[in-house]
Amino acid sequence: MNKSSLNKKSLSYTEWLRSTYATQKERKKEFFSISFREQVPLGAPEGEVSADYADKLGFPGEFPFTRGVQPTMYRGRLWTMRQFAGFGSAEDTNKRFKYLLEHGQTGLSTAFDMPSLMGYDPDHLRARGEVGREGVSVATIDDMERLFAGIDQTAVTTSMTINATAPIALAMYFVVARRRNVSWDLIGGTIQNDMLKEFIAQKEWIVPPPPSLKLNCDIIEFCAKNAKKFNPVSISGYHIREAGATAVQELAFTIADGIAIVEELLGRGLDVDLFAPRLSFFFDVHNDFFEEIAKFRAARRIWANLMRDRFQAKKEESMRLRTHAQTAGVSLTAQQPVNNVARVALQAMAAVLGGVQSLHTNSMDETLSLPTEEAVKVALRTQQIIAFESGVTNTIDPLGGSYYVEQLTDQIEAEAMEYISKIDQLGGMLKAVEIGFPQKEISEAAYRFQQRLDRLEESIVGVNCFVDELEQQEIPILNIDYQAEEVQAKRTASFKMSRDSKKYLSARRAFEDVLKRGGNIMPELIEAVDNGLTLGEYSDILRETFGIYSDPGFE
Repeated sequence: MNKSSLNKKSLSYTEWLRSTYATQKERKKEFFSISFREQVPLGAPEGEVSADYADKLGFPGEFPFTRGVQPTMYRGRLWTMRQFAGFGSAEDTNKRFKYLLEHGQTGLSTAFDMPSLMGYDPDHLRARGEVGREGVSVATIDDMERLFAGIDQTAVTTSMTINATAPIALAMYFVVARRRNVSWDLIGGTIQNDMLKEFIAQKEWIVPPPPSLKLNCDIIEFCAKNAKKFNPVSISGYHIREAGATAVQELAFTIADGIAIVEELLGRGLDVDLFAPRLSFFFDVHNDFFEEIAKFRAARRIWANLMRDRFQAKKEESMRLRTHAQTAGVSLTAQQPVNNVARVALQAMAAVLGGVQSLHTNSMDETLSLPTEEAVKVALRTQQIIAFESGVTNTIDPLGGSYYVEQLTDQIEAEAMEYISKIDQLGGMLKAVEIGFPQKEISEAAYRFQQRLDRLEESIVGVNCFVDELEQQEIPILNIDYQAEEVQAKRTASFKMSRDSKKYLSARRAFEDVLKRGGNIMPELIEAVDNGLTLGEYSDILRETFGIYSDPGFE
């Protein structure tokens, strides 16, 4: 597919309105400003657009998707509003899920505790003191059923932030659906399932990079064939940015991560248009307002061109970079924590003007604890005020055509492509991770930023400027009952004792066999989970098969 065939629709704004926009449905019949002025759908040049405009901008919903992945964007449908939730037992988090849904949240986002992320059951010695502390504890299929009790899996999309143990978490979610007689093709959501960024930044792993990437891609292949509405990966720049990367590094390393995933799947003989439409992304939103907006716009353009030109994708759905975003946790301060509400609002506005499909807004208290109900409600209300009061959703890509924004988008795109070319020269992202290239780049950027803070060349209000020496702000924080750990450990031990040992051992052996043969693990894993395999047992099998990975460290 060449450029002319993709851009042949983009002749003029008038034609786009007539041929594309007029066929779309919108949330409202008319859109007005607060002063009763009718809002135009899109700001665009009058008359026929130039070839340069078509190649770099085009129109919303058209290649290269710089102006958005859907023709109407938020006039047609608002982004999905998610708030990260997870603590204590499955019942605790289920209650928080329902609280958020009652207050207008439109999608669930699940945080798991550290033992779940690192592959240990609650009754394991290494889990002691961490069960339910940073997220919800899920070790068995019974836990997953309790987590989603009373929640219709077909009526709400569910995001799961989990990576090393993503295969078993997703297997549990699918088993819950099957037990409810719900078709997997009716389930929408996203599982993070991105181990390359773990080795780069977040450092939560079980086995070495090559088998980790293979297991990630097992999920993607399985979902492409069996759960077509589900996003089987969230290619994640968020944690890369949180580790200290610049906006360009976040963008470049995330896209390079995506390239590695695509190449792994193509190596299996899969058609790119089979799996690419369900690839999704996850970016940070930091404080530099226009830089963040330009980053999202550049990301869509880079991905569209790569998928078309490098991987020969034919479907436009394969070229659309769809992304979730989360406001920058690293920007939150324990000092004067109420200031975090303003930071989050600024970042959320940048995400919306950048055209994201899903958004999480951090709570003001997250540097101190998991968020309280009141703090998380304020964070959700921040999204709702932007959506329903600010007016920025009345016009598609309102900053498109700004001299500064377009120049910055071009600049970020060019700088990111330089990094991607360097990674290609190193042999791809998997090789780059193994030799420590992105890790070194991020550590140097983090060090440079810290130096600038120390020299007061960068300002953080309430930390290194406008400091209230005598005033100590205190806000309510969430306390988690330590008894939840004891209850969960006993539950897990009881679950293991009560399962049908004959069925469990048979299903476990089948899973171990396919793992050793190198086949796609998901069908056998689903059966093993249904017959009692726990998250910790799954992880132990991986450790026995592939060995335990330790960070080699890089000078």
